[in-house]
Amino acid sequence: MDFASRTSRKAILTGATILGAAFLPAITMAEVVTLKSADGTVNLVGEFIEFKDDNYVIRTELGDLRISAARVRCEGAACPEIDVTAADVRIAGSDTIALGMMPLLIAGFAAAMDAEAELTNTAVPGQTVAQIIGDDGFGDEIGSYLVTSSSTEAAFDALMNGEAKIGLASRRIMPAEARRLKSSGAGNMVNPSQERVVAVDSLVVITHPENPVSDLSVEDLRRIYRGEVSNWADVGGPDMQITRVARSDGDATRTFFDGRILGGSGATRVGDIAVAADDQEMAAMVNAEPGAIGYVGYAFQRGAKPLTLVNECGIAMVPDAFSAKTEEYALGRRLYLYNRGDAVDDATAEFLDFAISEEADGVVAKSGFIDLGIESRPQDMNGDRAMGLLTSAADDFEAGVMREMLAAMVTSDRLSTTFRFRTGSSNG
Repeated sequence: MDFASRTSRKAILTGATILGAAFLPAITMAEVVTLKSADGTVNLVGEFIEFKDDNYVIRTELGDLRISAARVRCEGAACPEIDVTAADVRIAGSDTIALGMMPLLIAGFAAAMDAEAELTNTAVPGQTVAQIIGDDGFGDEIGSYLVTSSSTEAAFDALMNGEAKIGLASRRIMPAEARRLKSSGAGNMVNPSQERVVAVDSLVVITHPENPVSDLSVEDLRRIYRGEVSNWADVGGPDMQITRVARSDGDATRTFFDGRILGGSGATRVGDIAVAADDQEMAAMVNAEPGAIGYVGYAFQRGAKPLTLVNECGIAMVPDAFSAKTEEYALGRRLYLYNRGDAVDDATAEFLDFAISEEADGVVAKSGFIDLGIESRPQDMNGDRAMGLLTSAADDFEAGVMREMLAAMVTSDRLSTTFRFRTGSSNG
């Protein structure tokens, strides 16, 4: 097949149909539509001209504009109608994974098969359709994937109701959720064949880029979110009111933050607190308010200033990839893919296998998350951890033991894989 024929073939595939998309007739061409992106960077209004080669074409005062359907969703009567019922695999759950990782992960999956993933946002906010076309985008359709961004809790509901084959979770499934799914015939949800860790993530505490504060103790962060501290001057910053931003009640990210920082639910907090619907909105709110503080997934910092956290031992915990992999950062977490044991077809199984393969590590890192690949790091006597141990308030005996340990380690590299054991036991 020559280049012209291949190009013509792709144009037919992308311009005429997306998962059986039904395009409205020409009489609607002059109707006004709005193209919006999830992160708020695109918000365009114009007359709908056509949908071609995975792009919306609209006419505006600036002329005809072409916008990738992977970046925006179309709102208006003239928008092409996308039939999502034909999707082979439905994926739903945590917005952190759905928005931040899944588009690139699906694209990487397609590339591993010498195919191309054509992504289109539907009219539903946070919902994306991926059509995988073989022969680098010029062949036949291999499969189709529908990704819906919602929440971790909604992921398990979707698996329970049969609305999704893969659930995305920013925390591990709870016993009650696992029992409910098992009783419905879904199998053992914590079995390795149904529970997969796709990446690790640091929940990064962020402030406005111009805020001079670069680190906070965990105790100070706790006091801020409990409402006991309301001015940055009280934690070594400028005389400026603190605006606290959090996720909504019941959200998995908020539950995780509250559990690690506040020791449970957010009931101990007092005073006003701004609420963000997702990571993208959280970053936008913090970037827009000089006195704001919030927390987002590692991949969603969006130019905000990340803060180093200092634990009760005085050791600085930098929210970087290595600290997340060693699981020594206070707000580190795992990101999971779950599936029912009674509803795994070939298309689902192949994607799940790819998601935890070494081949997927580069894709995960490219999407801004932290992959599972093992890293090594030299043991520097001038590093934060070594300096924290050397300057600790230990007695002479303990200080001597620490110096001996550091001296023995300085010629070795540290691996990001960490084995932990119960106190006084060889059991992990």
